[in-house]
Amino acid sequence: MSQRLTIALDAMGGDNAPEIVIDGAVRARERFPNVQFLLFGDQARIDPLLVPHAKLREVVTIRHTEEYVSSEEKPSVALRQGRQSSMQLAINAVKEGEAAGVVSAGNTGALMAMSKITLKMLPGIARPAIAALLPTRLGESVMLDLGANVECDADNLVQFGMLGAAYARTVLGRERPTVGLLNVGAEEIKGGEHVQQAAALFRGATLPFDFHGFVEGDDLGAGTVDVFVADGFTGNVALKAVEGTVSLYTEYLRQSFRSSILSRLAYILAKPGFNKMRARIDPRRYNGATFLGLNGIVVKSHGGTDGFGFANAIGVAVDMVAN
Repeated sequence: MSQRLTIALDAMGGDNAPEIVIDGAVRARERFPNVQFLLFGDQARIDPLLVPHAKLREVVTIRHTEEYVSSEEKPSVALRQGRQSSMQLAINAVKEGEAAGVVSAGNTGALMAMSKITLKMLPGIARPAIAALLPTRLGESVMLDLGANVECDADNLVQFGMLGAAYARTVLGRERPTVGLLNVGAEEIKGGEHVQQAAALFRGATLPFDFHGFVEGDDLGAGTVDVFVADGFTGNVALKAVEGTVSLYTEYLRQSFRSSILSRLAYILAKPGFNKMRARIDPRRYNGATFLGLNGIVVKSHGGTDGFGFANAIGVAVDMVAN
């Protein structure tokens, strides 16, 4: 991006904060030299981490607060008692126009609740949805909701489809995206009542995307559609299953190549190819889920990520602003 923009960071959110937040900002600074950061958190803990990074220090403003939202805190409690927390103050910066977007690796439920109350919803959207990009055989697809709304009705699913299609159109450049409803089967008679009703609404409306129909779990890897729509329970389970499968097969490969001298030699020969594959499916590369439907840009980083992953979450926020 050519113009300078400011991203607010919840410096105390995540399993390894504030260290991974600073590391992520250092990495993001190299990729986005025109970005500056508003860091919200404990200055006594943040300042020493910035000492080795003079270039980053030049574009960082610290807003001190010793309060933060823990990973175990209930969203209702965070709303009542976390008004001066690093998470809430970072969200406030977006509302007040000080920052173009906010990134946090903190408590997902609290981040969603605080963002919805503070930033409000876009007109016509009842609930925000968590959306992220998935690697597929054909490139990348959008999937939502990934856990914000465990229970959804048909109208919610249709709204998610509209949000996901807009995301695919602007971020992925898909002029007329295809949208599919994640279901237990591709046949029209399959699925629960809310999924059936949503499909009927999709088919009966004139929308700026193509409704593919029902899709199944194996369509995720195939990239059958540009946008996969599901309720938050189904979407979160599917996402975690994909991530777990990637980790499982990575470990299988590692064990196989350690099993004998010949397999170790084979690994040396195949290492360049496996490095490319590892980079392609590395979950950290896809870290950074967007809360779509809010009147502002909020990106949720995985709580257990490292600096590389957090930098990619910052990149998602910058891309959202650019698009």
